[in-house]
Amino acid sequence: MKKFLLTLTAVAGLTAASQAQEFGFEKGNFIVEGNFNSSNTNDKGTKAKTSGFNFNPKAGYFVTDKIAVGVDFGFGQDKKTTYAADIKTVATDKNFGVGAFGRYYFLEVGSRFKTYTEVGVGYMNEKIGEKKVGDVKTDAAKFNGFGANAGIGANFFLTEKIAVNFAFADVVSFNSRKADVDGAKAETEFNTNVNVFNNFFNTAKFGLTFKF
Repeated sequence: MKKFLLTLTAVAGLTAASQAQEFGFEKGNFIVEGNFNSSNTNDKGTKAKTSGFNFNPKAGYFVTDKIAVGVDFGFGQDKKTTYAADIKTVATDKNFGVGAFGRYYFLEVGSRFKTYTEVGVGYMNEKIGEKKVGDVKTDAAKFNGFGANAGIGANFFLTEKIAVNFAFADVVSFNSRKADVDGAKAETEFNTNVNVFNNFFNTAKFGLTFKF
């Protein structure tokens, strides 16, 4: 009987602790999140290799229980190696970006699923088309630009401090870039995605969010 009572007490304690967990954010919380993706291919028939990665870390602070502001970064690289007459050619594209964002949590689905809308602005630097053919190196074309976007996303809490982040898609985005040469004209792009709820899994980015 004593063992039975002790077991009941332990189960009750664990249940109470589980129920006491609060999933979500409050004023004064910090978050760190990010996503990383990479790809590699190797065609042994032609000896062609491609590789690439992108890493997008982000940090924010909750000024209210539902509003967070913060900064984000992004950097990535794509590389392609080919051979022609035993001459090795390596072509590389690189990008780096930094920006700021504001996020508003507007809907909770259950206790763990929190949806948000987010707006952001940022600066981007790109180096495209750098090549090395044998021992001869060709400099990359350089571009500088800025962008703005508004999108939607969600967090699903795995624990009280860790959540999976789903950055579904940009509903509206604007980008402008200009080659880093005298007399160059800006290239601009504006997109709207009104069917975001039908196709967001085609453009979703998945990562982890850590709450402090």
